[in-house]
Amino acid sequence: MGSDTRTVLVTGGCGFIGSHLVCSLVHRHPDWRIINLDNLDYCCSPRSLESVEDHHNYSLIRGDVCNLRLVSHIFDTEDIDVVFHLAAKTHVEESFVSPGSFQRVNVEGTRVVLRAARRAPRPPKRFIYVSTDEVYGDSLDQFPVIITRNNNVYGPRQYTEKVIPRFLSLLRADKKCTIHGTVPKSRHFLFVDDVIEAFLLVLEKGVAGEVYNIGNDFEIPIMQLARELVRMVKNIPESQLDDWLEFVPDRPQVDLRYPISSQKLQRLGWRAHVTWEEGIRQTVKWYEDNPGYWLEAGQNQGPISSTLDQ
Repeated sequence: MGSDTRTVLVTGGCGFIGSHLVCSLVHRHPDWRIINLDNLDYCCSPRSLESVEDHHNYSLIRGDVCNLRLVSHIFDTEDIDVVFHLAAKTHVEESFVSPGSFQRVNVEGTRVVLRAARRAPRPPKRFIYVSTDEVYGDSLDQFPVIITRNNNVYGPRQYTEKVIPRFLSLLRADKKCTIHGTVPKSRHFLFVDDVIEAFLLVLEKGVAGEVYNIGNDFEIPIMQLARELVRMVKNIPESQLDDWLEFVPDRPQVDLRYPISSQKLQRLGWRAHVTWEEGIRQTVKWYEDNPGYWLEAGQNQGPISSTLDQ
């Protein structure tokens, strides 16, 4: 795609990754219109978009991606050129407790946005679907959809149900890092800035119909992650690190690791630039500097519990 003026719809733009994407788009492209559709769920904060809320090229529509009438109205009236579809439920613990809500948002919501986009008077030129599951089916035929799938993303402003901010929040409250089960598990982590760069690259150089994995080679056992964060937050001797770890019952289903290959994306020119050492330093510092961020974001988040999203 060229660099002409565009109207971009971001669904889920008040969430962790979505807010970083929206801010990047608004700041980098003052001649583009950026529309954010978000229902401001418990894990979203309008504060994440304070840096752009007064910009002339940004607007927020509070609404549900499952509302076909609303979503169709947006496509019918706004001449959307590009869609970044990020609206989804992602907390693993909640998926076991309330699978129906996951089905509604992640599957039905995606179907609604695709349907409205395809029926628009002027359908979008790019539809970038940020996904971890194949929920799109045959409806992608003859439509310019690009799928991305990424490793575990981390960084500032992530809600505290995810493993890194969960550990940091527990430690700040003088509670132990709780680890599911005793079977060793590891995760690949990718700093949010590198993910945003991948999205923007796929927008310009990605091929419609392709799936691009966004990942890196850095992998860390959850036990080692917990110890590293304890060391950074508590500044205690190595011999005392394990005193801040606690094992809790495992989930009904668990994956030991999530390796993916990003060779296709790398052929477009993408590389992860933020090292783990730099990314986790920035992340820890942000949570230290903003201890009340999520408590102030809304009254419906509830207290920090001992469960976490690994």
